[in-house]
Amino acid sequence: MPLPSVIAHLSDTHLDTAAADAGRSVARTRAVMDYLNDLPYDLDAVIVTGDVADHATPSEYEAARKLLTSRHPLLTCPGNHDERPAYREHLLGEPGGASGHTRPINSSHTTDRFVLALCDTSVPGEDHGRLEDETLTWLSDLLADTPPTRPVLIAFHHPPVPLNTPYVDGIRQFDEDGLADLTARHPNVTAFLAGHAHTPAATTFAGRPLLVAPGVVSTLRLPWEHRTDPSHHVHRDLPPAVAFHVLDDGGRLTTHFRPVPLTGV
Repeated sequence: MPLPSVIAHLSDTHLDTAAADAGRSVARTRAVMDYLNDLPYDLDAVIVTGDVADHATPSEYEAARKLLTSRHPLLTCPGNHDERPAYREHLLGEPGGASGHTRPINSSHTTDRFVLALCDTSVPGEDHGRLEDETLTWLSDLLADTPPTRPVLIAFHHPPVPLNTPYVDGIRQFDEDGLADLTARHPNVTAFLAGHAHTPAATTFAGRPLLVAPGVVSTLRLPWEHRTDPSHHVHRDLPPAVAFHVLDDGGRLTTHFRPVPLTGV
């Protein structure tokens, strides 16, 4: 029996090298990456769906460049805490001041079993998200060039639907109709993968699964959970976690969520 394709999905590392507890975000990210690199199985990909850095400083991206290394293929996309010029220069290693530094940062990974499309939903200077026309054109071309029998998974930072979490829903991905219209023309779009919410979640968008990764740096407090103050939006004491998206030979997608134990963090 063919082994399934397995994609590890993490999000929201929020690396912060200037904070009083700067080692915390670094240690949590390192724990997740050590866990993935130590697996007795070759993953087909590892994706990081945004908010790599907390303040988009060069030192944060340089830390990310060292931490987000893997024996498995690894791809990232920006979130609302990221800034495209610094992301390109200090994380991706592109020359500083290069033409197009502020354009969307999109990437893809193609295998003979599936295609991953990582789309930039960041809006410079804003917390909410949207897909620019350039990104929709890029995605349309990628889908057109993909065999119609090959599954495509589309990943980005901002979920394009409300998750019934008011703090996140106000800064979700908007103007999502263009994405829905595009994917309606491509039945091989299997699922959407997102971050931003700092909580594992599963819902639907455009008739497909929408699977939201847990947060690495923290976990969102749900509206019906206890909090000591209205501003306490996240749990900082819960462990980081990852999602594993498993695509079998028949095209069925199954997602598992796994916490990663921490020691002394």
